[in-house]
Amino acid sequence: MVRIPLLQLNDISLTFGGEPVFHDLSLVVQPGDRVALVGRNGSGKSTLMKVMAGLVEQDQGKSVVPAGISVGYMEQDPDLSAFETLGDYAASALDPGEMYRVEMAGEGLKFDPDRPVATASGGERRRAALAKLMAEAPQLMLLDEPTNHLDIEAINWLEQELKSTRSAYILISHDRAFLRALTRATLWIDRGMVRRQETGFEGFEAWRDKIWDEEDQARHKLNRKIKAEARWAVEGISARRKRNQGRVRALQELRAERSAQIKREGGAAMALDSGPKSGKKVIEAKGISKTYGDKVILSDFDLKVQRGDRVAFVGPNGVGKTTVLKMLLKEIEPDNGTVGLGTKLHKAVFDQSRARLDPEQSLWDNLTADDEMRISGQSDQIMVRGQPQHVVGYLKAFLFDERQARAPVKSLSGGEKARLLLAKLMARESNLLVLDEPTNDLDIETLDLLQELLDDYDGTVLLVSHDRDFLDRVATITVAMEGNGQAVAYAGGWSDYQAQKYEAGASDRKDSKEETKTKDKGAKSKATPQNSMSFTEKHRLEKLPSEMDRLNAEIAKLEELMADPELFTREPVKFKKATEALSQRQEALMAAEEEWLELAEKAEAGA
Repeated sequence: MVRIPLLQLNDISLTFGGEPVFHDLSLVVQPGDRVALVGRNGSGKSTLMKVMAGLVEQDQGKSVVPAGISVGYMEQDPDLSAFETLGDYAASALDPGEMYRVEMAGEGLKFDPDRPVATASGGERRRAALAKLMAEAPQLMLLDEPTNHLDIEAINWLEQELKSTRSAYILISHDRAFLRALTRATLWIDRGMVRRQETGFEGFEAWRDKIWDEEDQARHKLNRKIKAEARWAVEGISARRKRNQGRVRALQELRAERSAQIKREGGAAMALDSGPKSGKKVIEAKGISKTYGDKVILSDFDLKVQRGDRVAFVGPNGVGKTTVLKMLLKEIEPDNGTVGLGTKLHKAVFDQSRARLDPEQSLWDNLTADDEMRISGQSDQIMVRGQPQHVVGYLKAFLFDERQARAPVKSLSGGEKARLLLAKLMARESNLLVLDEPTNDLDIETLDLLQELLDDYDGTVLLVSHDRDFLDRVATITVAMEGNGQAVAYAGGWSDYQAQKYEAGASDRKDSKEETKTKDKGAKSKATPQNSMSFTEKHRLEKLPSEMDRLNAEIAKLEELMADPELFTREPVKFKKATEALSQRQEALMAAEEEWLELAEKAEAGA
């Protein structure tokens, strides 16, 4: 059966400010596609997505969406001026009676549909835009950094929803774990060219490096050929002028080919200097507690931070992670307990609110106005780790060009603002780095470099992040804040924390089952508040049988395919893919069956 594409771009060209973004770009999005859209900050990922959504008109070429196909785009800065509440906006394209879809998404994404638009934060507005898209469930979903402003619980909810949806989708994200879990193909934007590979993000970096290696080899061969032809021209052109004009023209064409090649953009030349060592003990908190009104942020918490530790704080949005950081740095006093700081500490802070950047000032003025970077009497020099440096030269090290130096900070993208904040942070010597949500908006290459710098950093790091992959790469201690004042320190990163928590939970479940066996059977029928099901759980219970039927049907087809005894010899690649797909679906079926049993028991207990 011939599949009708959901979207086709044919020979698209687009220019912004005299600079070409794309030239002769063509691509097709098919039903069922689950695509990672990757590329450096500023490469045009969001612009391409807006072309797909019909929000940006190309200079040349055609964008074709067949009649009857719905395409939805998650807006970064949605216009909510015509709506009273976030829920009104999120349900604006739904039929009456479908508000339950928004309520389900709101529960998973942790946003309040009744929140007035006038008092909603930027993060809440973005979550409303994401809820709107998920509730509408178009045939093609375009998601630009959907995990920004989401905590890990909400990211997990979104991940499960996207795994089970029938919609095709294209994702822009810096979250490696999210991309690895969800994508089956990769679109890579590099210097105005878009390449596609039919494997998910897991294989992207190896594919990218292979292409770059081939490019380097081709450039090396071209340079050798030009060198040889140029030597011939110098030594023998005068004696053979008339007979070799074609060869001279060929040399000119080779040189033109080399000139036309677009140089790869290097990575940001970021550097960290830990300066003088701090004392061995950096922070020691004993029995600290904090309450705001009826909300308990922290209760009787102990933590010892030694020089060189990388301590990550994780937990739901609003649980108080930033407040705990400020208590540990003695910027906020605890209600009870004590905090002691070590000696010779030099602190540098990356704050998630970007409050250290003045949006109205230029990049130049933001650097030269900084008290720790200003050089008296020098308007174009700043102090960088104890050495004077030209403002533009330093900005270029962080991938800003000369024109951007005089532009206002408010004109920058989220990733560019994060890079500028890192530029300010890294200009000073420090031995205690405080990074509050540093990964938001950074591209994957910059995240890699930041992780490498933190690996080599001699100082101590306090980190708040919802990026599971980054936590695994960086953290040596993970403090899990789970609400109601509870905070527990685990050794290692996110995966280590999850494994330790699972082991502890398995032990508790075993004890609980033994206890339950001794209870009167009639107690099971008693309804308690703990047994009540959420709206999402009820909907999930209704949805799981059809999901299990689909998985059973897919397993049967794969088993039928693999029953062919000649398949392995005839088509080994197909056999391997079928084996992997069968294993994945069997695991998914087991998980779905277990989830259904748990929810069915809960429904029965709450009846």
